[in-house]
Amino acid sequence: MWRAACRCSCVIRNNRYSPVELLGVLYCGETQYASYHSTKPLLLPKDTGLKLVERLRCNLFTSSGKLSRTAGFPSTKRPQSKEPPASYPGRKVSSELQKLSLEDFTEAEAQKLNKGTQKVRTAQVKVRGAKEHDMVFGVAPCLLALTQARRTPSRLFVKSSEGHPREAVQRVCEEALRHGVPIQRVSKRELDTMTGGMVHQGVCLQASPLGFLTKEKSTRPQHGGHPHPLWLVLDGVQDPMNLGSILRTAYFLGVDRVASSIRNSCPLTPVVSKASSGVMELMDVYGYSNLADVVKMKLEQGWQVVGTVGSEEAVSGASVVSCSEYRMSKPTLLLMGGEGFGLSPELRQLCDILLTVPPRRDLHPAVDSLNVSVATGILLHSILSSCRAG
Repeated sequence: MWRAACRCSCVIRNNRYSPVELLGVLYCGETQYASYHSTKPLLLPKDTGLKLVERLRCNLFTSSGKLSRTAGFPSTKRPQSKEPPASYPGRKVSSELQKLSLEDFTEAEAQKLNKGTQKVRTAQVKVRGAKEHDMVFGVAPCLLALTQARRTPSRLFVKSSEGHPREAVQRVCEEALRHGVPIQRVSKRELDTMTGGMVHQGVCLQASPLGFLTKEKSTRPQHGGHPHPLWLVLDGVQDPMNLGSILRTAYFLGVDRVASSIRNSCPLTPVVSKASSGVMELMDVYGYSNLADVVKMKLEQGWQVVGTVGSEEAVSGASVVSCSEYRMSKPTLLLMGGEGFGLSPELRQLCDILLTVPPRRDLHPAVDSLNVSVATGILLHSILSSCRAG
């Protein structure tokens, strides 16, 4: 312990380090404690009444090794040393000494210092215009976002690795190069930060956002392999995982259009794109501010409006039919309600028929319904199968 104290005193006399740098010249074990307390009366005099911040700005010693007369005044400027102090790679500051070195800082100053240290230690990728862009993640969403050209891509982030990238990731990179999109290698931690901890599969694409379509396209709609068109109308689906799963199922089974309410529904986010396995990047999803007006317009055009309810739910005004007994014989709107509340009363009153998925067992009161994405898949398959059979 005494050797450590003598060594610190020699370093101070030679004036090679500032007080802050001196605290960084550490030893191991109990000598850290001895070094700090042996130099504390000299580095941190109590009689000056100055804060540690002001004392650290001053050079306490002259070139001759004697204590400077102006060391105690905050206005004294510290002379710039021509040669930088020697660094000590590999040495780490213990948590105990870090705590001791911040004892005389105020709480605000200590927090500011800690934030500065975290910024240096954590390397983060700065994305320009992050508010105006989406961070699409996952192999399939990134690949389809590049190939479908519905977004404007600006940069592709790929996880840096020593070996050769996977074939799927390599394909995404080739597509990015084909479209002139720059590629940047980043660490897995940086990708985790960009995606908020979601499963990104090693790729993220910074691109313009994708929203609901609000204007009709001039092209004639194509029916998905069945004689009558079927539109899927979503009323207040707010879970992005459910919305992504519904889009994937609707695309797979051949739904002609997916429409959603805008105000109380989940927007088309990168999470929805990942949950849909990239289907959101190629499928048109229409958004309406008032679904009731759309339903009324389709009723005037001769469409049938089919709603959905739970098996035990009491409904007045419309007949409740099991999905296995329903046969689609004309252009149809299938209305699916959101999580928890189902269809709004206004839309229920507009339905011609209400479908339900009957359970195959006695249900517990806490489990009285299906997940909206699962129920949508069952109903779509049942309706479209009945249409082809008929």
